[in-house]
Amino acid sequence: MEKRLGIQIRNKVIRMVLLVLTTSMLTFILMKASPIDPLQANVGQAALGSMSREQVEKLEEYWGVGESPVKQYVSWAADFIRGDMGTSLLYRQPVADVIAVKLANSLFLMVTAWILSGILGFFLGVISGMNRGRWIDRLVKGYCLLISSTPTFWLALLLLMVFGVWLKILPVGLSVPIGVEAAGVTFFDRVYHAVLPALTLSITGVSNIALHTREKMIGIMESEYVLFARARGEKGLVLFWHHGLRNALLPAITLHFAAVSEIFGGSVLVEQVFSYPGLGQAAVSAGLGSDMPLLMAITIISALFVFGGNMIADILYGIVDPRIRKGGAA
Repeated sequence: MEKRLGIQIRNKVIRMVLLVLTTSMLTFILMKASPIDPLQANVGQAALGSMSREQVEKLEEYWGVGESPVKQYVSWAADFIRGDMGTSLLYRQPVADVIAVKLANSLFLMVTAWILSGILGFFLGVISGMNRGRWIDRLVKGYCLLISSTPTFWLALLLLMVFGVWLKILPVGLSVPIGVEAAGVTFFDRVYHAVLPALTLSITGVSNIALHTREKMIGIMESEYVLFARARGEKGLVLFWHHGLRNALLPAITLHFAAVSEIFGGSVLVEQVFSYPGLGQAAVSAGLGSDMPLLMAITIISALFVFGGNMIADILYGIVDPRIRKGGAA
């Protein structure tokens, strides 16, 4: 069994590496096909017109204009494999340093939202599944269907308007208070500024896990062992604790790992709405500013998170369900 699991993990790691490589190539091709002129976007047409030819040539060399695309990609890939992500053209800093700061902000936001959405979605699904056909079941289903069809950016704007503008109980943006030095920022300040973005991601991430858990709980409640437990007098929380928790929790956990991509994708829009200086906002700035080294590095980091979450979900499914493990080994 351990040998089969090891082979399965090895194959999935190889597939993930190939997917990351393909993603980096597609990102590079799209960046090269972009109609945005990096010099005009970052220097300005008026400034370019007042520069000498030597100054323009230096700028073109700095932004990589005119070099062979194949040479650029091979050079970037060789440096990236050695651990050198290059220098950000916008921030004038090593890409690794920029990503370290942005990723720390995004991870704090996404991990919080991921945990909250998983816990809330699981318990909503359990309550709905154990009360099938009742008013609370209809309420949970209606909520999930409404949220799943609501654009993330629209929900973010709505929460910002209500809690930040009307009620004025939460900040409207940024990750730290304005005008405070880095040494003076406390952990509470970071949590206070992350409440609205994390709440937005949590609300949008609830529906899938809740609906999946609901269907699983309905199947559990209609199973023969639960009917036998009910005949012995078990009901409510006792019935759920003995027969429903383990059977519903493990599939929900594996599904939630697969939902990492949704949290990551939603964070890009949420960070833009709340001006939250995370990885998503940096990706947008890098794309609009043709910052190739930064955008390529962010793409690789994002792909590793997304594909890694999917890989963990697949592995957990194999561990939970022996039928999937045997099929994958065959």
